Amino acid sequence: MLAIFLETVPFFALIGLGYGAARRGFFSETATAALTKFVFFFALSAMLFRFSASLTIAEIFDARLASAYLLGTLAVYGIATAVAFARRQDLQTAAIEAQTAAIGNAGFLGLPMLSLLYGDAAVPSIILMLTIDLVVFATLLVVLVAGAREGRISAQIFRSVALGLLRNPMIMSISAGLAVSALGLPVPHVMSEFVTLLGNAATPCALFAIGASLASKSAERLAVAGWLSFAKLVLHPLCVAAAVFLIYPVTPFQAAVAISAAAMPVAGNVFMMAQHYGIAPQRVSATILISTALSIVTLSTIIGLVR
Repeated sequence: MLAIFLETVPFFALIGLGYGAARRGFFSETATAALTKFVFFFALSAMLFRFSASLTIAEIFDARLASAYLLGTLAVYGIATAVAFARRQDLQTAAIEAQTAAIGNAGFLGLPMLSLLYGDAAVPSIILMLTIDLVVFATLLVVLVAGAREGRISAQIFRSVALGLLRNPMIMSISAGLAVSALGLPVPHVMSEFVTLLGNAATPCALFAIGASLASKSAERLAVAGWLSFAKLVLHPLCVAAAVFLIYPVTPFQAAVAISAAAMPVAGNVFMMAQHYGIAPQRVSATILISTALSIVTLSTIIGLVR
């Protein structure tokens, strides 16, 4: 367990460095936003393209793993929704809280960390789970919020969702890489070196950006944020573990990667969506801050147990 903890320390040290730089005023919110945009649109996209271009759809899509991860994530999504309704929250707030409890930082933290800890063999599973988060659960959130506001679920909502997915640089990068692979197109050496160089910037920049963004997060609504952090860091990996071991058994390696991915702290894009819709951004902000801090211990522990 100590060895796993020491392996994860450099990742959290980079997050801490970004947090410290922002808190001390060396890195402004404007700079953080620019760095996050660089990672999202360029560095992480290059990394995803490079990985996807060397894979096939058959290598990425595993029906049992997809079903297990989807079922485990839906389980914690349902639990968080039920708890929100029990606290007499409206549908929109319940949807944001469920998203907070179920969607981890698989892009900025999960992909760089798990691909290094588990090796490139983990990448297809990570891409599969990232795609499920982006396509299924991001869509579900938009449909629930827009449907609640409009009083009905219209075709326009799904058109907006589809356009949003098509414009998402992570979806575009994965799709472009798989297209190159499927068509058997050769990637010129110069382009390969360019994509590799750009993609290599994703890990340090993404981790630094996570830390810097945490400096602007508030720790309000601690009771709710504590519950949502528990749901994300403990319940989510437990639900996924039950699914991959008992309901849709997969290989031990796939199970370890899936549970580790589920143990990631709350994703930053959940806060962006909460802020965009004006729904409980403070509690999402607090949950990101708390879950990221606690994951230094919980994530290392879970990886140590399943690896």
